[in-house]
Amino acid sequence: MSLNLMKSFKKAVLVAALFSAGVANAALYQFNLTGDYTASWQLNSTVTPDDGAVGAGFILYDVEGNFPGSAIDYADLTFYNADLGGGLEIYDYYGDLELMLSDGPQLYSGSEDAPTFSLGSFALTEYGGTGRYTLTVTNLDAGPGPGPGTDPAPGEVPEPASIAMLLGGLGLMASMKKRRAAK
Repeated sequence: MSLNLMKSFKKAVLVAALFSAGVANAALYQFNLTGDYTASWQLNSTVTPDDGAVGAGFILYDVEGNFPGSAIDYADLTFYNADLGGGLEIYDYYGDLELMLSDGPQLYSGSEDAPTFSLGSFALTEYGGTGRYTLTVTNLDAGPGPGPGTDPAPGEVPEPASIAMLLGGLGLMASMKKRRAAK
């Protein structure tokens, strides 16, 4: 293989590695809480918690949304591990007011350091009270359209990882062609 072709191939592999090593695609999730307290907010499917403890849960500070009773529509959200009764707490830090505290299922999978939210509808009950709530979590990025493994619709742009694989494959084919021609 010639030196120039080898350099080109290494560059293509490096570009492919950089594209595929990027940040994982996180879907945008819509959270709608109904029942004795209503609220709504959006978060990525995977988040980096601001605080938390393994086996207990995690906290996200200053989440923007619609939180009735809050001072400025920002709230601290605590998602509890199933070992602590699961559920969710909505706390208005700026107004120093607990807006809602519930028990229920654990609303995420994975560790408290790297959680992934669960999709669906979840029945929650007020911690130490009689309140009833339903939390519905939907994927806003999963709109109608072609499913996985289908060709993108006209006008759609392929993901960087797809482009990286294409470049890597073309580089490999070029090096194989050059090697065969040299024989």
